[in-house]
Amino acid sequence: MDLYVLYEHAAGYSLFRVKEFEDVGALLPQVEASVTDFGKFSSVVKLVGFTPFKTAVVALENINSISEGVLPDELKLFLETYLPQSSKKGKVTLGLIEPKLASAITEALNTKCLHTGVVPEITRGIRAHFHNLVKGFTLQTSGKAQLGLGHSYSRAKVKFNVNRVDNMIIQSIALLDQLDKDINTFSMRIKEWYSYHFPELVKVVTDNYMYARAVQLIKNRKELSEENLPELEELVQDAAKAELILKLARCSMGMDISTLDLANIELFAQRVVSLAEYRKSTSHYLNNKMEAIAPNLGTVIGDQIGARLISHAGSLTNLAKYPSSTLQILGAEKALFRALRTRSNTPKYGLLFHSTYIGRALPQHKGRISRYIASKCSIAARLDCFSDLPSKIYGTKLKQQIEDRLTFLKGGEKPATNISVMEEALAEVSVEAEKKKNKKKKKKKSSVNGVNGNAENGEAETPKAKKRKSVAPESENGKVENGNAEVSPKKKKKKSKVAAE
Repeated sequence: MDLYVLYEHAAGYSLFRVKEFEDVGALLPQVEASVTDFGKFSSVVKLVGFTPFKTAVVALENINSISEGVLPDELKLFLETYLPQSSKKGKVTLGLIEPKLASAITEALNTKCLHTGVVPEITRGIRAHFHNLVKGFTLQTSGKAQLGLGHSYSRAKVKFNVNRVDNMIIQSIALLDQLDKDINTFSMRIKEWYSYHFPELVKVVTDNYMYARAVQLIKNRKELSEENLPELEELVQDAAKAELILKLARCSMGMDISTLDLANIELFAQRVVSLAEYRKSTSHYLNNKMEAIAPNLGTVIGDQIGARLISHAGSLTNLAKYPSSTLQILGAEKALFRALRTRSNTPKYGLLFHSTYIGRALPQHKGRISRYIASKCSIAARLDCFSDLPSKIYGTKLKQQIEDRLTFLKGGEKPATNISVMEEALAEVSVEAEKKKNKKKKKKKSSVNGVNGNAENGEAETPKAKKRKSVAPESENGKVENGNAEVSPKKKKKKSKVAAE
């Protein structure tokens, strides 16, 4: 058996033949020791062929194809040229690192590929001594090629549509969760702190944001009077609550507080209020991003739950690649593996539990509706990820299907089939696309008409400019000082010619 190792370098493709494959495979520790020594390693490996990339663009295209497990045309031609075919006398095995590329080469060239055993160690040695194994290649040129391709590969991975960046959704939902934790912690602290002075306020005002604003408004409870009652009613949005707060402030059991302590409490309440307002703005930003990037998923399951699904999957593309069974238990990995370990029942839902549909379903139908919701969310994620024109129409139809399924499980009418619903949605999307095209055409026509109008105005103005230019040189030559005096003799000449005729 002859073993050949393919090595994909930033400068090009190279093929090496491994001498005495069977002996080398049996002495794997010796191969590991000889990797660092070029003298020993050169006796094990021999260069068969090397083809460089023509340009940096070709190198980037080939590396992208290899990372996705696709066989590039350049690599296929290289292997057909340098890799010998298997025969009855000896079989040829190709060693490489990428398992996906190995399967693609096996399908295309019908060659046996190997990516385990001694191949990783030999590849490690080739990587370390590549500049010595290839003639006319130095360590500096190898480093420059790797650095250039690394930068271009990273830029190509980062370059995508700015308006459909799901990383912003991942960061914003993580920020929202962190803000929720911080606001709850700070609200508990301010309630405990201000309760020394006014303990009865906690039972009347339970909302954290409203409590912090009430602390800012009341300050010292002894100074609270009926003059502050309208502001208190506007804050609490209840006249009875405002009167109750005023009544409790007069007969409170709290202790007196100094001006310095009250100033610190007020400053802390201001920070809590600002955090709560920033949380609202971040939530609004997340809703806008979900409408732009994943409108169907946000319509079906909600913006925050959809954002948590994208964050847990890592990206919208990963979420679209997941089957609905995986999406159903996304977020319940610990419970799943615990159930598999103890051989008990697996969880029915993960992050989908926070949706309103699960709470509205009957206990015996929660598993069914969670599977149904997961399937619709999977369809919505794929539509958002791979469709060119994002639209909420599919999400609205999928959401209505979930509502119909809930009513059907409670004893209602049988819902419509998925094919008929999707056909209706597709017809509506096509109508909407035609409307957008017509609007674009109207805009183009209006812009063209405006340009034509400007051009006509320019043509009307050009002869005037020519007349002025014809007068100017005569005045510059100094033949006639006054332009009007020059015009009159020309007219007289024309009249005299007519009279002569």
